[in-house]
Amino acid sequence: MWIYRRRVSDDLCDRYQNLLDGSYDCVDRIVLNAYFSIGHSPGGFRVWWRGWHGESDEDLDKTHLMSMAGRFLRPVRAWPTSRGVPVIDCKAGERKDLIAEEYLAERAVGPGVFMVLVARAPATVWEVTRSARGVIVNLEK
Repeated sequence: MWIYRRRVSDDLCDRYQNLLDGSYDCVDRIVLNAYFSIGHSPGGFRVWWRGWHGESDEDLDKTHLMSMAGRFLRPVRAWPTSRGVPVIDCKAGERKDLIAEEYLAERAVGPGVFMVLVARAPATVWEVTRSARGVIVNLEK
């Protein structure tokens, strides 16, 4: 993770220093990049799921996976919306730094989060197939 800071407190960088690749002063942003290697194979995904759900595959289905995604997304969008902070969905390849610079050129902002830019990276989507008896017979991308 890189933290680019101008208005963000140094306490944030100090607190998460062990997780940071580096930092320097420029346009305000926190960039989170994560790679979940175990989740890219059917066996690895099931090991992760079972560890999270007490060694059970009972709730491993499309409904629960979509619900889990929604439980993550709703608060991510609700927090800035409730504070009047714009949430902007970006397309692949769009220069987020230019969007932020244009926004800052048109508005005066104080310390803190002034916008949230959302970019979706390609990710594995799992399809769970069960037998008539409810046993998982296939887990595929």
